[in-house]
Amino acid sequence: MSVQPVLEKVALPPLPHWEQTPADLPAAIRQIKAALRARVAASGRSVEEVFAVVEQRIKAEVDEIAAARARGESIWPVIDYADIEAGTVSDEARALLRRRGCLVVRGHFEREQALAWDRDIVDYVEGNKFFENYRGPGDDFFGSVGSKPEIYPIYWSPAQMQARQSDRMARVQAFLNSQWQHESEGERWFDPNRDSLYPDRIRRRPEGADSGGLGTHLDPGTLDLWMTEAYQQAFRHLFDGTVEQYDPWDPAYRTAGPQYPGTTMCSAFRTFQGWTALSDMDHDQGVLHTVPIPAAMAYLMLRPLLADVPDDDMCGVTVNQVFPANEKWHPLLMQALTGIPDVTAGDSVWWHCDMIHSVAPVKNQQGWGNVMYIPAAPWCPRNERYAANVREAFRTGSSPGDFPAEHYERTWANRFQVDDLNDTGRRGLGLD
Repeated sequence: MSVQPVLEKVALPPLPHWEQTPADLPAAIRQIKAALRARVAASGRSVEEVFAVVEQRIKAEVDEIAAARARGESIWPVIDYADIEAGTVSDEARALLRRRGCLVVRGHFEREQALAWDRDIVDYVEGNKFFENYRGPGDDFFGSVGSKPEIYPIYWSPAQMQARQSDRMARVQAFLNSQWQHESEGERWFDPNRDSLYPDRIRRRPEGADSGGLGTHLDPGTLDLWMTEAYQQAFRHLFDGTVEQYDPWDPAYRTAGPQYPGTTMCSAFRTFQGWTALSDMDHDQGVLHTVPIPAAMAYLMLRPLLADVPDDDMCGVTVNQVFPANEKWHPLLMQALTGIPDVTAGDSVWWHCDMIHSVAPVKNQQGWGNVMYIPAAPWCPRNERYAANVREAFRTGSSPGDFPAEHYERTWANRFQVDDLNDTGRRGLGLD
């Protein structure tokens, strides 16, 4: 199936070019901001006017979340896997999912299956002497946002691959992908029914652990969100005078363009980030939080252009670090930060790829906190390109290109093999 978007539909003045490691990053940021302000002004509206439109929309969402909390309602939508499988998810549930941009899927996998996968992962890493050979964190990603959770740089265990290529995972991913407008502006941007099996790591946080948590941040990119042609197109409504048309569920131009070098981000296009629980977790035990407002990205993109932000500052956004969100620049958004409800092993948790998220700190954690990170990353030109890297990493047991080159599994004979792939797995890796 061919998915061939065209990038030249909207003419935009170019932003200034700069190198991966500019000699004067503050000067480059001043150029970027001047060009964006000029672009907004050319539309006949001021930056302040455009931002006010976005701020009003976001405030209405924040107020609705506060009111729901006051009524004692759960902020996170919850849908049973059985309803996704049967196609009986209500219109009301779908609408809430699109409004909040996050979801808990109850019973995505049988609890005993998830617990068995958890045990299998322990056997896999211990049997291959992972802890004896562990060299410490391969990057400073978690340090850059405030903590170092118990992340294992393991990608090719049988448990992870069985979950990635399972029919149950494929159904949920297709359901989530279908919340996006995968066809718009006369183009088909991605195939919602085919996932690219984006490989990610696992987390195992033990009982009794103290964790500083993971600060509020975003994953889709950093300065490239303002600079690359694809993202200039994706966020065109924010800067061309048509901000009312901005839709966080429109993937136009996100699925083909290259990423800017030096950014801290994911090479693939993910409709939703996600993880599958391998243990039971209570809502107050250092769990995931999000700002459940998909349109908040518009606020984040426009905020650096306001007059109270220094001209050489993008509200803290820079290269080679994650995109921060905080009380200093985004206090309205922080009011909506909301944690997941209690989850059981086998449940899965999902959040829109643009959403602010964090992990709460915890002292003396009660119970384990174990997850497999598995997103929804539909087949599209961008993901097809990355799949070539993934295939080679899979064959050799290497760390995928988006992650530090640690390569622990290269010599592990019992990692998942090509012969173990089913049809979904082969399609996801681009082998069929």
